[in-house]
Order: sequence, then C-alpha cells, then structure tokens
Amino acid sequence: MIIPLGDDNRDRTTRPVVTYLLIAINVLVFVFLQDMGNNYNFTYAYSTVPQEIISGHDVVTQDRVVSNAVTGQRFRSPGLRPTPIPVYLTIITAMFMHGGFLHILGNMLFLFIFGDNIEDRMGKMRYLVFYLVCGVLASLAHVYSSVALNANLQVPSLGASGAISGVLAGYLVLFPRKRVRVIILRIFANVPAVVAIGVWFLFQLVSGLASVGGSGGGVAYGAHIGGFIAGLVLVKLFEPRRRARA
Repeated sequence: MIIPLGDDNRDRTTRPVVTYLLIAINVLVFVFLQDMGNNYNFTYAYSTVPQEIISGHDVVTQDRVVSNAVTGQRFRSPGLRPTPIPVYLTIITAMFMHGGFLHILGNMLFLFIFGDNIEDRMGKMRYLVFYLVCGVLASLAHVYSSVALNANLQVPSLGASGAISGVLAGYLVLFPRKRVRVIILRIFANVPAVVAIGVWFLFQLVSGLASVGGSGGGVAYGAHIGGFIAGLVLVKLFEPRRRARA
C-alpha cells in the first residue's frame, strides 16, 4: 500500500485549473447528486454496467436481500435502476461518481498530486482530452476483463480511478526522476516517481491476479491496469511537440 503526500512542483509554470475543476466536479457529484453515496437511484442509474455496454440495452433489476457469509447479517442490495441516457454515455458519467468517502478521497488525492504536472506539460485542453480518453479506455478494459474472466456482468462500476491511472502513467513517462513524498508500509519516504508509481502499479497487478481467484474485493483492477496502459501509450501523443523537443 502506498499513499502519496506531495511532489516537487518547482518546475511547474501554470495554475492547474483543469485538475482543480475535475476535483470540484467529482466532489459536487458525490455530495449533491449521489448524496454522499446514499442516493442509490442516481448511482445505480449512471454507473457503467458491462452487460449494458456489451448489449447496448438498458438493464433493470430488482432489489434483493443478501446475507453475509461470515456474520449471517442480512442487508438489501439495490438493483440496477433505469438509465435515462444512452447506456454508452455511462462510461463518461461513471468517471465522476464514487462509492464512498475513502474511494473519492483516495482518487482525488492522487489526482491533486500528479495531475497538475501533466496539465502543466500538456496544456489544459490536451490534458482534459487525455484524462477523458484514458478513463474511457479504462472502462472498456474493465468490460473486456469482466467478460474474459466470466465475472458478473451486472455489477456496476464507477469512479475516476481508470482516468487517474492514465495520469499516473503519463507522470511516470514524463517525470520519472521527480521526487515524490509517500508513505510506503507506514514508512515516510522521498522517492523518485518511477519507484512510487512502480510500487503502485505492482500492487494493481498483484491485486488484479488475486481477483481472478475471487479476491478482488469489488475493485475494478482491470480498469486500473487498462487506464495505466492507455496512459503509457498515449502520453507522448498528447505532449506538445515543441515541449517534447525541449
């Protein structure tokens, strides 16, 4: 487990307006539209459902009561709600929703620390497109991996993790030696980005392999890995040529 605390921004020359805007949109959606995770009707209508993406048709299911296999405690599991937009657009809407406080806190922390440098290097519009494209490809990677692993295709996915994974990959390529302050295994350290992000990606790979055996904990590691690979492949295409030559 790795937690970033900050990085060296002395070479940054612009204010990261797009990064701040993305963080603000995610927070506003979570607080006001998702009611901090309590508005199941909204969340289960606008999340990405693999079966819907594959079929192109909206899927609606009933609420059901399930039992915890360990404690025996019974609780209600919400069903999929009607999606009032074309189902393919949920690939975008799901990028701005989160499942809980820790989910959004972790994602926004990574975006705040690593996104500003990518925005500064690419420019605002290139960075925004890069972010969204990585997020879309990450969601498609999750859909593909769900099918390939014979997972439940009606389990919705949501969160900015896939897009942010692309940002991390871009940071790794463009700033491999930039120092990043992190907590690794409860130890405070100041390490190069290649170490910090490398450890993070290694955790995604190991956890993704564990999920094949049913130990994924509900995390869409396929999206994380897919978004990261998308960022690796696309980052140089989005970097302005004059800055790349410099």
